[in-house]
Formats: sequence, C-alpha cells, structure tokens
Amino acid sequence: QVQLVESGGELVQAGGSLRLSCAASGRTFGSVAMGWFRQAPGKEREFVAAISRSGDSRNYADPVKGRFTISRDNAKNTVDLQMNSLKPEDTAVYYCAAARTFGDNAYYTRENYYNYWGQGTQVTVSS
Repeated sequence: QVQLVESGGELVQAGGSLRLSCAASGRTFGSVAMGWFRQAPGKEREFVAAISRSGDSRNYADPVKGRFTISRDNAKNTVDLQMNSLKPEDTAVYYCAAARTFGDNAYYTRENYYNYWGQGTQVTVSS
C-alpha cells in the first residue's frame, strides 16, 4: 500500500516557476513507477510526466516538454515536478500517482496503469 500527499501548488504569474512535491508513505516506494497528471476545469485528467522506479527513465507530455522536469528521491520517498515558464493553460489540479511495476526502467503514461493516487494540489497561473 502506498499513500501519496502532494504539496507546492499555489497561484503564480505566467512565466514563473513552481516545484510540486509528492510524499509517499509505505516501504514499497522504490518498487513503484511514479507519474504526475493534471485536470483543468471542465476537462479530463491528462498525463503530465512519468518516471521509472529507478529514476533513469522519464517521459513527458508534449505541452510540458522542455519546461517541466520530474525527479524522485527513493531515500526520501518523494517525487517532484519542477515547472518552469508556466502558462495560464497549465492551470489545473495536479495529482501524483504510483504504479506497481516489475521493471526498473518502466514508466506509464496511461491512468489505468496507476494503482495509487494523491488528493491533488491546485496550480493557478495568472496571465
């Protein structure tokens, strides 16, 4: 069992930066791949970024490539999302998620691969 708690969301101006963090409880953090998703008002939840359990493999959605960076610290049971050059269209509730996996370098972009979800943190980017 993995419990996830996100933090770091807030109101920021366009062009600014934010760093989201997701703290995981449980002894199995090193065995799960992690991901960030977001849901804007009136829209479906969408993939943002993913990282393998080893931290060696990453994947990003096209709208955030070059601006967002996902990282993890297995010693601290945390996964972060550094967001730079923020745009108003990045406004959303951001969720971290964990996926059980047997592959060191596997990551997942689809929601149905994820077994555990956090409660979300609100990011608002003003123009």
